[in-house]
Order: sequence, then structure tokens, then C-alpha cells
Amino acid sequence: MHRYTVWNGPMPTTAAQASVTTGTTIKTMLQIATPSTRQIQLISWSFTLDDPPGADAVIELIQTDVAATVTAHSASGVQPLDPNAPASLMTLGTSATGYTATAEGTTTASRVFDVVSLSSVSGESPITYNYQFMPDERYIVAVSKFLRVRVTTPTTAVDMRCKVTWDE
Repeated sequence: MHRYTVWNGPMPTTAAQASVTTGTTIKTMLQIATPSTRQIQLISWSFTLDDPPGADAVIELIQTDVAATVTAHSASGVQPLDPNAPASLMTLGTSATGYTATAEGTTTASRVFDVVSLSSVSGESPITYNYQFMPDERYIVAVSKFLRVRVTTPTTAVDMRCKVTWDE
């Protein structure tokens, strides 16, 4: 078994890890597509908002049956924690593993793994959330499904960075 992490932006090289604007409607910030031959076990996930949302916000970690249309990740963006591990087997592409959705798709079945609600009056900046699943509560994302980090900030777009770590 190998462990991988992916962020909602391109692999940083000469520039820092990019943040992505949330917009003001529901938006998938990060999506991981499991192939028909592999499931994954969630280890942790996290996010940072650069500013408080203008209204109450909701950030979700969910499994869906339908892909959002995303900016495709490159293989180098899916980082093994062990530098000797093989490349991840997650499916890459605009309807697969990527970030910054331009279309959400029509989800008909989902499983909720975690939801965070943020107050619009939070005065602190940045707002950061980290969660590491206990070994007995680690969710399994089934084959041919999509793990998404989705955000809704209804009135004010803010910049967000998020990541997910899993075993495959």
C-alpha cells in the first residue's frame, strides 16, 4: 500500500502553491477519480481560506457518482509521500482527478465524509481546518467514484487551498 497527497492546484515549482477562488456558488475545488481497478482509503484532508467568507460557508468532503469538469492534474501533482513509491493509479483528466471545477455535473448518489460550516463573522484570517481520520474511521472511496472537496461561499469569493491524503 502506498500513500499520496494532492492539492487543488498545479505542482509548485518556481512559484508557491496556488490558491483558487471559490466563487459564490457551490464549487468543486479538488476531485480525485478512482479507476475501475482501485479504491482508496482516506487518511486526512485540510483546507485554508485566505479571508473569512462574506456569509456562512460550507466545505464538504464527499464521494459522488458523477464527475465535475475540472482542470486536469498532471501525474507530478499527485505526490507520493514516499519518494520511492510508484506513481498513483488515480485516473487523470478533465472528468477525473483535478481541481477548480467549471461544471459540477448532476450527482445522483453521494456519501458525506466530513462537513465544515464557517461563520461569516469569523474575524481571523486565514481560516485553517485539518482533519486526520482515526484508523477505524477511515472511509473507503469505492472504485469508479469521485472524491470531492466542495465549497459554498454564498456572497463573497475567497481564495482557498485544500489537500487530501490517501492510501491506495
